[in-house]
Amino acid sequence: MKKQYIKNIFQLAFLFLSLSVMANAEPIVIEGAVPNDATKQEILNKMYLTYGQENIVDRIQVRTVTAPNDWSNAISHVITEDLKKVKQGKLSVRGTQMDLSGKMGNPNDIQSMTTKLQGLISAPYHLTTRLSVNQAEQQMIDAALKHRIIEFESGSAVLTASGIKILDEMSVALKKVSGKKVKVIGHTDSSGDANKNLLLSQQRAAAVKNYLIEKNIAAANLTAEGFGSYQPVADNVTAEGRRKNRRIEFEVQ
Repeated sequence: MKKQYIKNIFQLAFLFLSLSVMANAEPIVIEGAVPNDATKQEILNKMYLTYGQENIVDRIQVRTVTAPNDWSNAISHVITEDLKKVKQGKLSVRGTQMDLSGKMGNPNDIQSMTTKLQGLISAPYHLTTRLSVNQAEQQMIDAALKHRIIEFESGSAVLTASGIKILDEMSVALKKVSGKKVKVIGHTDSSGDANKNLLLSQQRAAAVKNYLIEKNIAAANLTAEGFGSYQPVADNVTAEGRRKNRRIEFEVQ
């Protein structure tokens, strides 16, 4: 199912945390709408304590929304050191419903983490987890990419020479996981029109997919999807942050 940010239809307080393993040196993006500055600061303080202030990208907005009783405290309870075990993770909170998804390196950690987190919340709050094992194949692909940026010509889906060089290396790694399906995921920064960025991210993901097919990666094992600027890994305020957000990811399924 296509991932997307949930719209605030009922004017409830909501929050999204894009989680990553700290060893990857990627920031944790936290965004959403809360009812007041005190609620925002309580949540941020817990994030700073858990991950370090330098690793947090704050995109929380204070808006006229309704939060359930003890909302910020309930969220703070589930922001623990255990979340650092989740890779490619996302913690979504909408009203009293919390959803945690992502991948973990050890299958034995999934049940224990689920049980522990569910023990930290009480009615009317509810936590749903969708955690899966970060397969050896995914680790192999991540190691091949090495957090490098596959670059394109500005505003287009045309690969640059450096982007092609990285894909040539990626094709070697992908052939080693030929029995698995892999999703190519495109992202952009937030510059310009959001709808155009979404289309561009889809076109770039498709361009990568097509290039890999030319390198003899089975077309049946590749899919492509774009999320535009909706899943940043860095702040779009700086040029370096925008460069990091213009990226291609590979997800072994």
